[in-house]
Amino acid sequence: MPQELDQLESTALLELSAVETLPHLEEWRVRYLGKKSALTSALRGLASLPADQRKAVGARANSVKIRLQTDYEAKLHALSLSGIDESIGGASIDVTLPGRPVPLGRLHPITQVIQEICSVFARMGFQVIDGPEVERDYYNFEALNIPQDHPARDMFATLWLDSKEDRAARLLRTHTSPMQIRIMEEHKPPLRFVVPGRTYRYEATDATHDWMFHQVEGLAVDTDITLRDLKETLFEFCRSVFGRDTGVRFRCDYFPFVEPGGEVAIECFQCKGGGCRLCGSTGWLEILGTGMVHPDVLARCGIDPSVYSGFAFGMGVERITILRYGVDDIRHFYSGDFRFLRQF
Repeated sequence: MPQELDQLESTALLELSAVETLPHLEEWRVRYLGKKSALTSALRGLASLPADQRKAVGARANSVKIRLQTDYEAKLHALSLSGIDESIGGASIDVTLPGRPVPLGRLHPITQVIQEICSVFARMGFQVIDGPEVERDYYNFEALNIPQDHPARDMFATLWLDSKEDRAARLLRTHTSPMQIRIMEEHKPPLRFVVPGRTYRYEATDATHDWMFHQVEGLAVDTDITLRDLKETLFEFCRSVFGRDTGVRFRCDYFPFVEPGGEVAIECFQCKGGGCRLCGSTGWLEILGTGMVHPDVLARCGIDPSVYSGFAFGMGVERITILRYGVDDIRHFYSGDFRFLRQF
């Protein structure tokens, strides 16, 4: 058996030295290192040898296998490099050809609009901060004058994480307004903040609704802040985002955490106030809700409403983006369709 292994090794190495192509090398590997090769058969036949020969023959068979495997890998590496050199040497390179274009990433349209909104308010002295998306019932409802039995809760299709009967229950925030409370608890007036972030509602998805959307909340608290300050701030915002010639309308509305409350609408950019299908024949497109911070909300946060006053506002970023760019379906924003996203 040792003489047979020596003969096998010398024959295999002699044939390996004559191999010049990768296909022939693969044939050699199958013949001498494959599952049905003579070397593999010798290793499997060790059990049939006498005990006094088994150790020596096994050691010799393993050394032959290691030698063949090592030389095979060296040959494979040499032939691979030779093939690469031949392909490069035989190819012509035209250095005058233009380079391949590299696709550039860009910000999502919602992110672009959020950054623009925040920059407008930053120029007016507002700080930009973030807040938690998993919120407590107290901050999302109770502290904003919406107790458990308040009918206004019905308009918030809430995604609860705990039992909604618990005052400390957790939920996915339905609006960014809870940050009004957190800001006033942690900071003393004067305050000027805007809070962009995701909000969540348990709603069916269609062309104008989604279960996740973005809002930007704003809050200003100081002495002698009046409704005029609120209107001038939001007038400037609308003109900065939609253009100086855009008409802006304020109208009364109800929100439990402001008094008085209102809504802000811009002149329909399609019909210019004449009335069309886009604006429901009203000539106006609502973009945000606003109002003076309710005295009870201020007092609950330890701010004396007889000394301080403030205003708050909240806007849907998707709605503003849709109006600004004429997008006909909110689902386009999160479809992952590059044909749509490359337009922004």
